Amino acid sequence: MTWPPTDLLGAHVSTLGGVALAPGRGMAIGATAMQVFTKTPNQWREPVLREADVVAFRAALAGSGIRAVVTHDSYLINLASPDDALRAKSIRAFTGELQRTAALGIPWVVSHPGNYIDDRAAGLDRNARGYAECLGAVPGDVGVLIEGTAGAGTALGSTFEELRALRDALPAGLQARVGFCLDTAHLHAAGYEVTDALEAVMERFDRQVGLDWLKCLHLNDSKGAPGSRLDRHEWIGEGTIGPAPFRWIMRDVRLAHVIKIIETPKGDDPIRHDRRMLKRLRAYARGPRTNVGAPQTVGRA
Repeated sequence: MTWPPTDLLGAHVSTLGGVALAPGRGMAIGATAMQVFTKTPNQWREPVLREADVVAFRAALAGSGIRAVVTHDSYLINLASPDDALRAKSIRAFTGELQRTAALGIPWVVSHPGNYIDDRAAGLDRNARGYAECLGAVPGDVGVLIEGTAGAGTALGSTFEELRALRDALPAGLQARVGFCLDTAHLHAAGYEVTDALEAVMERFDRQVGLDWLKCLHLNDSKGAPGSRLDRHEWIGEGTIGPAPFRWIMRDVRLAHVIKIIETPKGDDPIRHDRRMLKRLRAYARGPRTNVGAPQTVGRA
């Protein structure tokens, strides 16, 4: 492996103490990509992003060697909610996420679809209209990466059909600003055959959604059984998914341009654990590459 690496691989890193500290934390773990929150994810309070913060972040990023950044929206946002007050609050909060992301010069906000609560079709419609309203309020290039979910409860977005439906429901002029993020642990929990037939899963995504719109992958092993709807992450190669699917992802040239972010457990030493997960994934990348992917059955080896 040459250094610095030419991949787009990293982790979700902390912005504690200010967003300008995130690139340095990414460098400390050997990342070439990173994901950050622009606010505390479990609070509604909207932070003030000062011009000095923006300038400091951009300068730190330029000197870091990190080649790709995405943000992740707040866990409280629910654009699919049937509750008018919560949905209005969510629209304001998501608009704020887009505004801060754009100010920092980051191209994408990763967003979990909401919980429909009452009726799935109505929830999809509300969620899509919410994305459209927020994107319309923040002109420019900043966009949304809709993340596939594990499908627990009334969560939307656990199927490729629903992911595509959310994008297709947007006005044509906004669709270019919407792509997708897939999470290996979420796919596994939602019942897709990640462990034994990952190439077939990705081919299905390509047919139903379009691989060109896959801009980010969250690489996480899972503590849960296939189809369990349990969203519990485990260290790469040490959970119920196993190492082989991650080896396939790291070697498939069709995915080389896709930003890859780990959200694996930090344990009692976040730097050490993130470093070893990235080192493991880069070791998986060593080996023959192909334009057409690995054999359809990737197994557990």
